[in-house]
Amino acid sequence: METRKIQQVGGGTYTVSLPKEWAEVAGIETGSIVDLHTHIDGVLVIQPQERDRETTGRLTLTVPHADSTCIERALRAAYAAGVEVLEFDAPDGFSDEQRRAVERVTRTLTGVTVTESTATTMTVRTLLDADEVSIKQSVRQLQFVVLSMHRDATAALTGPTAVDSPADRDDQADRLYAMVDRYFERGLARFDEMDALGLTRSELFVCWVTARELERVGDHAERIARTAEELDGRIDDATAEEITDLAATARDIVEDAVHAIVGDAGVDAAREALHARDALRSDVEALDRRLFESTAAAYRLTHVLDSIGRTAEHGGNVAELALRTAIRDGELGEHVGDATVEGQLAE
Repeated sequence: METRKIQQVGGGTYTVSLPKEWAEVAGIETGSIVDLHTHIDGVLVIQPQERDRETTGRLTLTVPHADSTCIERALRAAYAAGVEVLEFDAPDGFSDEQRRAVERVTRTLTGVTVTESTATTMTVRTLLDADEVSIKQSVRQLQFVVLSMHRDATAALTGPTAVDSPADRDDQADRLYAMVDRYFERGLARFDEMDALGLTRSELFVCWVTARELERVGDHAERIARTAEELDGRIDDATAEEITDLAATARDIVEDAVHAIVGDAGVDAAREALHARDALRSDVEALDRRLFESTAAAYRLTHVLDSIGRTAEHGGNVAELALRTAIRDGELGEHVGDATVEGQLAE
């Protein structure tokens, strides 16, 4: 790190010299234009113009013999990497299957559409700008979607009637997570994107980790739903009630933890979520042991209990993140002696 002295010029303008070595590497000389990014965390960044647009503007991929799976993966990867315009070039022309793959994937990504299609090219463009995106609100929506999936999957497992397929909500959850993931990537690469999102880098990172944990909760909701479809016969009432209670507790842990990150619940909610997670571990292990020893119990319930336990663990991960954020922001100074905080610091 270098230090420079601020000087005053003319009628009050402040100036500071740039390191010569950095300027030469960046291609800056007398008369060059640079971008100044002022962030809400007090940081001022000086950047050569257009440098951050080189890898996130337009990308062309040649797909002469690529199958639809390769095209789908490339499109999803480009979206996650923050590419604004992706052009597929097929010198020998696109097959119907390839075109359908591109159109199918664009429907599952927020703000993405096919803007041009010819015999040999297809252009996919993301029309959603960062200033139209609320990362925190997207995380809240993702929490609502995955927990409703989890609730319905548990009801299908323990109740007398089946519930609707969670496929639509799973697509919605994937879409929300993909959007958060995209703007996290763009925020790391482009300073103007951080300005538009209105978040500090640490805040964006916390939201991204939370979204990643929630996406995994959605995966466990799907696993419970699949088990409900495969299960032969009803679960006995006592076991069904226990599973219902454990699943509800796991969801409460996730909800409290997320509210501590993007809501107004405060750090106490995170601490309560961690206490509840620790207690749930023991309860899940106890029920799993009883089912293992019972000859009448369906072995597939072990998978359900594992998913419930892992749901709570993902909530616990978010709660731990909330604690670390509170410590970094100086909100836990009076609680340092608390046993839970000491335990988290020691892990």
